This record gives sequence, structure tokens and C-alpha cells, in this order.
Amino acid sequence: MSTLSEQIPSWMPGWRRTKDRVATAAISAGGAGVLMAILLIFFYLLYEVFPLFQSAKVEQLYQYTIEQSDTRYLAIEEQGELALAISETGEALFFDARDGATRLQVDLAEPAGMGRAPLLQIVEQSPESRILGLGYGSGEVLLVKHDYRLTYPNDVRVINARIEYTYGPAALAVLPPGSQLGQLAVRDAEEALVLAASDSQGRVHVLRYTKEENFLSGEIELTEERLQLDRLVDGIEAIFVDSSQRWLYVLDTQANYLVVDLASVDALGNLGVADSGSLFESGACLASATQLLGGISLLAGSTEGELAQYFVTTNAEGSRLAQVRTFESNAAATVSMLPEQRRKGFLGLSDSGELEIFHTTAGRRLIQIELSQQQLANAALSPRADRLLVEDSQGQFSYWDVHNKHPDISWDALWGKVWYESYQEPEYIWQSSASNNDFEPKYSFSPLAFGTLKAAFYAMLIAAPLAICGAIFTAYFMAPALRRKIKPLIELMEALPTVILGFLAGLWLAPFVEASLAGVFSLMLFMPVGVLFFAFLWSRLPLGLRARVPDGWQAAILIPVVILIGYSCFAANDTVELLFFNGDMRAWVTTDLGISFDQRNALVVGIAMGLAVIPTIFSIAEDAIFGVPKHLSYGSLALGATPWQTLVGVVLPTASPGIFSALMIGLGRAVGETMIVLMATGNTPIMDANIFEGMRTLAANIAVEVPEAEVDSTHYRVLFLAAFVLFMFTFVVNTFAELVRQRLRIKYGSL
Repeated sequence: MSTLSEQIPSWMPGWRRTKDRVATAAISAGGAGVLMAILLIFFYLLYEVFPLFQSAKVEQLYQYTIEQSDTRYLAIEEQGELALAISETGEALFFDARDGATRLQVDLAEPAGMGRAPLLQIVEQSPESRILGLGYGSGEVLLVKHDYRLTYPNDVRVINARIEYTYGPAALAVLPPGSQLGQLAVRDAEEALVLAASDSQGRVHVLRYTKEENFLSGEIELTEERLQLDRLVDGIEAIFVDSSQRWLYVLDTQANYLVVDLASVDALGNLGVADSGSLFESGACLASATQLLGGISLLAGSTEGELAQYFVTTNAEGSRLAQVRTFESNAAATVSMLPEQRRKGFLGLSDSGELEIFHTTAGRRLIQIELSQQQLANAALSPRADRLLVEDSQGQFSYWDVHNKHPDISWDALWGKVWYESYQEPEYIWQSSASNNDFEPKYSFSPLAFGTLKAAFYAMLIAAPLAICGAIFTAYFMAPALRRKIKPLIELMEALPTVILGFLAGLWLAPFVEASLAGVFSLMLFMPVGVLFFAFLWSRLPLGLRARVPDGWQAAILIPVVILIGYSCFAANDTVELLFFNGDMRAWVTTDLGISFDQRNALVVGIAMGLAVIPTIFSIAEDAIFGVPKHLSYGSLALGATPWQTLVGVVLPTASPGIFSALMIGLGRAVGETMIVLMATGNTPIMDANIFEGMRTLAANIAVEVPEAEVDSTHYRVLFLAAFVLFMFTFVVNTFAELVRQRLRIKYGSL
């Protein structure tokens, strides 16, 4: 008779060792591959996000002089290749911004018949419009526009400059005859043109032209209206008209301001003052002022180095000029400010030749650098804010490259309350785009993070109790034969695509919940009470009757009970609404409680996402409970403990690491869910804990806006930052969960 070792082929042990090694290597490679994939995702997100936090850079490229002297106005076109300088006598010189070579000379005053009359004021309506108001000493104003056209002769790009007379070569008389022009402001819009000017006596005159298009000739006809401020102002330093042509700002040398309402005119054509005060609490004098992109905000700098942003806010008490934010500046005094033409940023130039770059929404200074040891006379910023042309007091021009791709990102802009233009107070807002370039992008992550946690909270509120209680009963009390049917059925729910759940939640569940709101809350109230009451009645039945139901099959008896309670709650919906809610619970919630109601709300999301999360939590928790060694529970029962005492004192503590892991994995699934939130809510980024209001989550926001974002733009990279925040949130939660799980395993591992 042969022994067992003789029956085993000699090659078998070696083959098994080979298979073990191959399996070990494959499993190790798979685990390493998963870790490597996670690391690659992490570093790719960092690669896309890192440029958001790069510092601004300014580098000098060229230095030269030009033929013209006494420059009063300086501008540079889109490509940064052609510049414009206007002298005191109205001569416009177009020259190469890189070497100063003359391209074109135009006498602006000649067609208007102004001769060599000196220009007292050259003002821009706004840098992006390129419309200039040339104010002469006689009180007349000539409106011109410098324009640039691209041509490609022989496939070579050529920039052609020209001057257009916006309303013809004739000058407009803003001041009465004999008046001397002081300060000037121009604001042109589709329906009206507003010119505001001060005279030497401190009077402010406003000339408003209403535009009407002749439907036969297509020409614009102007209807004139003359207005005047009803008080005198000494030492007027600057005048501005906002983009809506509603507000007129008058600033004097002492930094006092008047806000004049151009829509409020008395019978004599006099304008009233809506607000007045001082721009700076320190009492410093005004050094410079300008308007930010969009013409809503006012920027002002004092002689003591203070910089601040202002705009008009309106409430029940009236309209006032509010100081929105201040900026840290090391300059003794900012003598000139250049607003960017496509972003809410600006450049500040000091009297000592220093440059500072600021962004208003971010509320921070990006860079400070010395451009020249001489005092700066004029400066111009290209429309793309990537080229800067500066002239010093000696007539020397310098051409600079500006690298400042993403200035509008800061910790405060992402997570703090920001006072945005036209808002009455600081708020958390996400609104990444609009229909025009004057828009102020709002990149607050707070409403998105709040919406993410809100959706996860309501989903877990519904899913966690049902999944954990179901896992406990299935693993510990249910008969094995019934368990073999129930467990796969619940796990099969996990295979249902979330887009289907979102589709059903948005098109069927949301209207159903709205129409049967009383039934939904009745179900939440009476279902647990009804089940407990039925269990109490079951316990009072004779033992012989209860013994007819096999042990572990009692849950099957609850099926008709659950159906009956559910049907009764929804059948009584109309009756409950008539008795307690005046026939309409939704209207009662809105009118009597003052709680807003949106059809696609957090309640709908909680139900739909709860159904999606339940299988995940149930499956892991059930395996953890079922995997508790039987000798532990048998020993507890043998010592006289009841099944419930054994469950609470032995089984659940032993299975607690697995149950906790199930909850954390379910939470991660709820936090990262996209399609259900996208389709079952209003997808509005608001911070409201109201269960009847919707939300927008980080994941849903990424899914919605990434296809529309311009590649490498700030918006594009901010969305990647949102993905990085979501990634780090999941990483931190999972790390915390693993630490807790390990401690639970150590604590209860000795049972």
C-alpha cells in the first residue's frame, strides 16, 4: 500500500509554489497599479491647479523715445504692437509700441475747426470702448474713437490704425458760452449719450442726448437735455458717470464726494444729491481716481497711500456710496490707476516710479515692482493686460511684458464672503460666466461644498438606518434560505445606473412628492410606528400560532404590513391636507411657515440618493456582521444572554469596524454622486439648509461646466481645483475612517 507522498506527483509542489508566486505578484501589481493611478490623478490635478497660484511677473522688453512730446494720453491696441499718443494740441501719433517708429499722424482738431486750441482734458469713456472725449478750454467736447483693423497682405499681418469721429467732426458745447472747462466725463450707451463737465466757478453741467434712429436713413438723431447740479463744489478733481447713466460722481481735492442721481430732476432741470461724504476716514486728499471695468465701481487713492473701491448700494433708506474693500499698498501715493479691460483688476502707478497690480474680487495685491527711477508721466495697458507701455517724466518710453494669468483667485474669493458689484452686502456666490465681459466672475466654493454636504447628509439620513438595520436583521436573524434570496436582490440594486435613478427622480419622483407631500411625511411618521405596533401585536399572539412561522422568516409577514401602511398614507393624503393644511401642504409651507419650496429639492435627492447608497452600505455591513465568528454568539447565548443582548454586546462591537467602513464608503458614494443630484435638483448654488430647496454639489458643478469652460482659462482651472477639493475631501474622510476602523479592530479584536 503506497503512502500519500508517493501518490502526489513530484512536480505538483513546485507548480503550486509557482502559482502562488504568480498570484502574489499579480495581486501586488494590481494594488500598486491602483495606488499609482490614484497618485497620477492627484499629480494631474495639481498640474492643472498650480498655475492659479503663480505670482504675477513683469519684465522689460524695450526702451526708446518717440518723435512727439507733451503726451497727454497714451493707449495700446489688442496685439500690443501699435500704440497711440495724443499731445496737448490734439495731434494723434500712432507708433510701433516695440521701437517707437512712427506709423501714422492725425490732427484731431482740424476737422472740428478747433485749430491749435489747447486740450484741457482727454478722458476715456472706458478703456474697452476706445471712445475719447477731447475737452477744449471753450467748453466744447469732441468725441473720437481710435480703431484698429487687421489685414493680411501676402499672409503677413498688418495692423491699420484710424480715427473715427463718433458723432461727426463737430464739437458739442457742454458748458454755456464764456465758461472755462474744468473736469470732464463721457458715457455713451445705446439709448443715450451723457456728457458731464465742471466750470471754473464749481458748477457741474450735464448734457444728455437721447438717441433716436431715423428708420428711413438709419442716421442717429440726438435730442438734447441740459441739467445742472443744484450746488457749487470747490476744487473739483474728477467727475465720473456710471455705465447705467444713473449716477454721477463728483470728487474734490479733499477727497469729498457727491453722488448725483441723474434720474432725479426737478422742474428747473436741477439735479439733487443722493449721497455725500468723504472717501477716506483719515481725511487725506485725493491723489487719483478711476472707474473699474463695467463702470459700476469707483477706485480712489489718497495722498497717504490709501486705496479703496466703492460702488452705490440701494436699500430702504436710500442710495449711498459704500466702501467695498481697501487694498494694501506700499506706495506713498498712487498717482495713476489703469483698469484692466477684461477683468476686475487694475494697475497702480506711484509718483516714485513703482508699479502695483491689484485684483478687486480677490482683494489682494499681486506684485510690486519698480519700473523707473524717474516719475511716471503716462502709462497704457493692452486690452489683454499682457503688455504695459510707460512714459517717464524725461520722455523715455519703456515696453513691459506682464504675466498675470489668474489674478482673481485667493483664499477669500474661494471660501470667504465677497462683496460683489451690485450686491447689497458680502455673500457666498458661485456664478462663473455671463453674457458680457463686464461681468465679475464669482468663484465661491462655499455654496458648492455646502450643497455637497447637504445632499450627502439627507442621503445618509435615509440610507444609513435602513441599510444598517436591514444588514443586522439579514445577517443575524434571517433564515439562511431567505437570506440567500434577499441579499443578492438588494445588491442587484447597486447595478442600476444612477442616471436612471436621476431621470426617474427628476421626472416622476419630484412631481409625485410635490403632489403628495402630506403622504410622504405621513409615511415617514407612521411606517416605523406601524411596524413596531405590529411587532407588539405579534408578540402577544399565542405561542403556538407564532411557532407556525419558521424561525427567521418573520420578516416576510411584514411585507403586506408595509404595503398597507404605504397605501393608507398616500390614500389619505388629500384628507390630511384638508384637515391640517388648508387643502394644500405646499402652499401652507410657503405662506404660513415662510419656507420656500422648490419641486426638485433636497428631500427628492435624499430619497433617490438613499436608494443608490443603500446597497453599498448594506452589502459591506451585512458581510461584516455575518462574518462574526459563531462561537462568540453561541458562547454568549450559552451564558444566558438573550439574542438581543448578544447582538448588542458581542456581534455589533465585533463587526463595528466593518459597519463603520460601510458608512464611510456610503458617505463617499453620496459625496461623489453626480447624475442624481444633477437631474433631481434645481442645481442652484445656494447655501440653504431648507429640505425643500435644491443645491449644487461640487461633482455636479464639474459635470455641468467643464464642457463649457475655455481650456486653460481661470474658470477651467477653478473647476479642476473643485475636483482637487473633492479628491482631498474623500481622501481625508477615508483616512479618518481607516484610523477609526483600525482602533475599533484593536479594541474589539480580542473578543
